[in-house]
Parts: sequence; structure tokens; C-alpha cells
Amino acid sequence: MQRPYTYKMNTTRETFHKSERLCSRKTIETLFENGNIFYNSLFKVVWNIDQNTLPSPAQVAFSVSKRGFRLAVTRNLIKRRMREAYRKNKSALYGHLMTGNIQIAFVVIVRGNVVPDYISIEKSIKEVINKLIVLTSRKSEVGS
Repeated sequence: MQRPYTYKMNTTRETFHKSERLCSRKTIETLFENGNIFYNSLFKVVWNIDQNTLPSPAQVAFSVSKRGFRLAVTRNLIKRRMREAYRKNKSALYGHLMTGNIQIAFVVIVRGNVVPDYISIEKSIKEVINKLIVLTSRKSEVGS
């Protein structure tokens, strides 16, 4: 008898550790002062290649504005969905960064005031990751 579903065994664990979270106030301030910006359908992304030694190849922070989403419950729901989508799709970004010996810090900020569903958030996070791969490869070529 055949199973009604197929389960794909994943060899690497998809985790999101504390060391991958952007918490340093100093790094965040320099990111907003000197960082590069690009926009997505759902997000504004502020990023920069970090010259300091970070504990992981990429550090990320997620932000949802209080002006757009008044209730903390709603803001937390959106951030939870963003973190989950990033956690599941970050492997491509990490592979690129580790082969190029690059470290980046970035902040993902939600645009708009409508609560997006998980599928659209995941699609936009994948676009953000692909755009970061392209932009960091350009920067590292220019920097070399």
C-alpha cells in the first residue's frame, strides 16, 4: 500500500539561532546610516556587507511598524511568519555567503497596512534572499 503523501527527508536542520538575529544597536545604527536599500512587493530591505566578524554569515532583524498595525498581536503574527519563512529558505543565502566568505547584516521592514498571508510572505522572502545573493555577489566583485 502506498502512502498518500511523500515525506522529504531533510539532511540539514532548518534553525534560526540567537547568533543569527541582529541585536546590536551599534550595527543597526550603522546599517541605517550607511546601508543599501531595495524594495519588494511586501518589504523594504536595508542591508550592508559587514566588515566586523559576525558570529554567522548573515544577521537579520524583522520590523513591523506600529503605525500600520496598531495591535501588538498583529505585529507579532507578521514577524513570526517572516521569521518562519526566512528560517525555511535561508539555506541558499548561507551557501552563497559561505562560498564567497561574505558576512552581511540586514533588516526586513514590512510595507503597507494589510496583514499578508504566509504564502505571500514566503514568496517575498524568497525574492529578498535571491536579490541579496545577486547584490552581494556584485559588491564582492567590485570590492575585490
